[in-house]
Amino acid sequence: MPKKGMRTLNWFSPKHPTHGINSPPSISQLSSPSRPSFSEVVIDRTIEMSEPMIKKWDPDTTIAKVTSLFYENRKEAKDFIKVVNSLHKALHFHATENSRSDKLVRAQSLMQIAMKRLQKEFYQILSINRVHLDPESMSNVSSRTSISTQSSTSEFDVEDDDDDRAEIAGESISEVEDFSNVIMADLRLITECMTSTGYTLECLKIYKDIRKSIIDEAIYKLGVEKLSSSQVHKMHWEVMDMKIKDWLNAVHVAMKILFNGERILSDYVFVSSDAIRESSFTEISKDGAMTLFSFPEIVAKNSKKSPEKVFRLLDMYTSIVEHWADIEATFSFDSESVIRSQALTSLVKLGESIRTALSEFEISLLKQSSKTIIAGGGIHSLVIDAMNYIILLADYSNVLSDILGESLPPAKGSLPESYFGIADFDESPAPALSHQFAWLILILLCKLDSKAKHYKDVSLAYLFLANNLRYIVVKVHSSHLKYLLGKNWISKQEGKIKKFVLNYERLGWSHVIESLPHDPNASMTPQQVKEIFKRFNSSFEQAHHKQSMCVVPNSKLRDDLKVSIARKILPVYREFYNKHKDAIVKDRHSSHVIIFFPEDVGHLLSNLFFGPVESGSSSSVESSPSRTTPSRLR
Repeated sequence: MPKKGMRTLNWFSPKHPTHGINSPPSISQLSSPSRPSFSEVVIDRTIEMSEPMIKKWDPDTTIAKVTSLFYENRKEAKDFIKVVNSLHKALHFHATENSRSDKLVRAQSLMQIAMKRLQKEFYQILSINRVHLDPESMSNVSSRTSISTQSSTSEFDVEDDDDDRAEIAGESISEVEDFSNVIMADLRLITECMTSTGYTLECLKIYKDIRKSIIDEAIYKLGVEKLSSSQVHKMHWEVMDMKIKDWLNAVHVAMKILFNGERILSDYVFVSSDAIRESSFTEISKDGAMTLFSFPEIVAKNSKKSPEKVFRLLDMYTSIVEHWADIEATFSFDSESVIRSQALTSLVKLGESIRTALSEFEISLLKQSSKTIIAGGGIHSLVIDAMNYIILLADYSNVLSDILGESLPPAKGSLPESYFGIADFDESPAPALSHQFAWLILILLCKLDSKAKHYKDVSLAYLFLANNLRYIVVKVHSSHLKYLLGKNWISKQEGKIKKFVLNYERLGWSHVIESLPHDPNASMTPQQVKEIFKRFNSSFEQAHHKQSMCVVPNSKLRDDLKVSIARKILPVYREFYNKHKDAIVKDRHSSHVIIFFPEDVGHLLSNLFFGPVESGSSSSVESSPSRTTPSRLR
């Protein structure tokens, strides 16, 4: 018999007198058939010591029925546990020699009374202290690592190990900050006693019934419910969107608090048996966890597919990925493999649905055939919508790399070097994903090219292309796309914008520039000067009238354009005007030839590209500064 176990048989200690009723039998007496056997002496003595306390707390008696042993006196509760353990050992020892002994029946009857008491106590502690044993409190009590590494407290060491805590908790337990720890310790004392004495099933049933209801109720309160495929299929998107938002919050709370806290409590209370811990936690958490992790699969398989809904699917995919380590750690038992499998299945189904939605977005771009012309060559709504969509997708680049990792990107040959810097993608941390985004933007640019052909004014078509490509580049530069497409890509697009601008200037303003002499200071006859002024007036007025309808939403592009055009026209015109104005002014019949002063030309050019004042152009994506009308323009 273990040394510690001998302490329960304190009558056998040499400290007791060697004569009288408590004197231990001699060896000859133990072997004598006329005297009680050693096991009978043990059972007699143990019954004599345990019966008063066990019967005192018989739950069927009037007083004990309405009181709580652990609440009334934790010191006595521990003594009760100690007595029950001693009785069980003595009963087991005696049963090996005489299974039909009356004393054995009496001891078994006491054991049944004790177990009924402990079942009652166990139920009361779990029920009354739900607030102190809620998963959030458990998550804050301790980490599972620190708890699980604690060795099981021997039933014979309870009083020695816990005297200090019992003394603190005895009369003023409400003042103890870690009340939850004390409650957990009481639960563990009871579970270890009941499981060691053969009452594991009774203990587990009480524990599972109460704790499972807490998990199931918490999952429901978090807004997650079990839905059928037909329910999801018929559900309006607004309702489904709210349910997905609830689910996203629920996953975080469930993994960080709910299941984590429950696992901590289960690991602590049933620390003495891995099998019991597994059975307990699995049965408590399985239904709630399966409801939680089956939801994304049902949504992915049965909700109506559309490109704009992909972001909710990506949110769910991201949430599972971010909590995957917690899922594996919390549901690590073999019996919980079905939970891990369900979470993985949802991840796979979400990935498939996301790939489908992205393919539909690509198809919708390819099929876009609107011939609508944007007034003033402004930003097309297709570009705004498509870029907003692509930018949001880029924010999910981490998970998209996993989702699209096995998808074949467009071949390099299908991405023209004039559009994209292929080398940049090879150096990207996710080259396949970079190709995917490059391909989407290329489709968009090709659509812009086809839309530009609907402009009758070719100069306006080039301005339309410059405006829209500038919008795309700005959006790329200000988003995560910058890292996916690379600096070289942006540089190439900047070069294309410059070409579009030069073509616009050449087609829209060349006749104005050509109306002025190459050498404005050259000697000319009054008639020649007069013809040049007339030619300039006509060409400038015509160009300004046409180009004043144009809009350039990007302020930098707008300023660059105005400066570039002004530099090509204003200095030459000013020199010509200053050189020859006197000759025209002196001829009273020719004074009307000068319509524009140089400052008028400057003002008119500076107020270009805001669109017509009366139009309130909806294509502008930037606010337009105030404008003034030159005094000479009628």
